[in-house]
Amino acid sequence: MSLVVVGSVAYDAIETPHGKRDRTLGGSCTYIALSASYFTKTGIVGVVGDDFAPEDRALLEQKAVGLEGLEQVTGKTFFWSGVYSADMNDRTTLDTQLNVFADFQPKLPPAYVNRPYLFLGNIQPALQWDVQRQMPAARFVGGDTMNFWINHTRDELLKTIAQWDFLLINDSEVRLLAGESNLRKAAQKVLDMGPKALVVKRGEYGAMLFRKDTLFIAPGYLLEDIFDPTGAGDCFAGGFVGYLAERSFDLHNGNFSVDELHRAVIYGSVMGSFCCEQFGVERFRTLTRAEIDRRFDEFRRFTAF
Repeated sequence: MSLVVVGSVAYDAIETPHGKRDRTLGGSCTYIALSASYFTKTGIVGVVGDDFAPEDRALLEQKAVGLEGLEQVTGKTFFWSGVYSADMNDRTTLDTQLNVFADFQPKLPPAYVNRPYLFLGNIQPALQWDVQRQMPAARFVGGDTMNFWINHTRDELLKTIAQWDFLLINDSEVRLLAGESNLRKAAQKVLDMGPKALVVKRGEYGAMLFRKDTLFIAPGYLLEDIFDPTGAGDCFAGGFVGYLAERSFDLHNGNFSVDELHRAVIYGSVMGSFCCEQFGVERFRTLTRAEIDRRFDEFRRFTAF
C-alpha cells in the first residue's frame, strides 16, 4: 500500500430533501480511503466497535482497502446524525456519539510504517503528530483539521501542520486559522505556518490551491441532483492525494510539477461530485475508473478557453 489514511470510521444517519438513511457507512477515513482506492493502494488506520457490519468490511475489502490498521474493540462504532437544509448548503447535527472513537489511539501496523504517502484525517493534532513521527519515510504528508482544534488546541495544531506538505480545509477554517477575513491574505498567512501547499475546499463553488509561487482555482462540478453531500470533502481529499500517489509525486526529491497538483485538485473535485450522487458511500459500489476519467475530461472541456 502506498497511501495510509488515519481517521474515523463511522455510521451516519442522514436526512436530505431526497430522503433519509437511518444507518449508513461513513466517517472521514472511510470516504478518503474509498476515493483514493481508485488511484493507489490504500490502507486505513481507525477503530470500530463490535457492531461493525460484515458487509461494510466486505465493501472496503472489495475496493482493496487494507484493513490491517482497522482495530475492532468492544463497544459501539462512532455515530453521527444530521439533517440538511432544502438547498443542502447547511446541515444541522442532531446527534454525535463518539463511542469507541473517544479513546482512539492510532496503531500503525509494521507494514504501514515505511509507506510513502500519508493523509491525516480530522483527529486531535497531537495524534496526527504522533502518527507522522512513526512514518519517517513518508515523502508526501498532509491532512485536515476543523474549527474545534483551531480554537482549543492551536499550539498543538501549529506544531503539527508546520511539518506537512499540504493542508486541506474549507474557506471558513482558513480565515479562522489565519485570523484574517480576506481569503488570499489568510492563505498566505497559513502557508507561512509551514505547509507547502494549501487546498481550500469551497463546496459547490469548487476548490483553490495556494502555494507560495502559484494560485489555482477550479470550479465545482454541476450535478443535476445532489442526493447527499456528506463525505464530499473527504472524497475530494482522497482523489487529491490518491492521484498524486499514483503519479509518485514527491515534493522533497524534485519528482513533481505544479501541473500535477492542479490535476489533483480536479480529480478531487471529480471524486467529491460522485460522492454526492447517492447516499453515504453507495456510489462507490458501482463507480469505475473509466467514469472518473470521463468526468475529468469534462472538467478539462468546461474550463478550457
